[in-house]
Amino acid sequence: MNAQLIAVLALAAGTYAFRLAGPLLHGRVQLPDRVQELLTSGATVLLVALLATGALMAGHGFAGWARPAGVLVGGVLAWRRAPFAVVVVGAAAVTALLRLAGVA
Repeated sequence: MNAQLIAVLALAAGTYAFRLAGPLLHGRVQLPDRVQELLTSGATVLLVALLATGALMAGHGFAGWARPAGVLVGGVLAWRRAPFAVVVVGAAAVTALLRLAGVA
């Protein structure tokens, strides 16, 4: 077996173990309230960081102003509880119109 196959199998086994641990440990492990708050905050921070990276970066450089503007419009529409299709189409339309207008 080559090293890549072994690595993929090890990652697959680890992923399966993590997915299996939730149902098996449910009700047996009680986390303190502070830990639950920190985990919730940590998940939020990771999602915001992923959003910022995806919205602002293209490769190794700045993505331009059209993409962050589209993400901002999509975020506002989602915050206002617009239907998912409206959020996606609104964000894409703003990005496309700005790019069509020459805003990179």
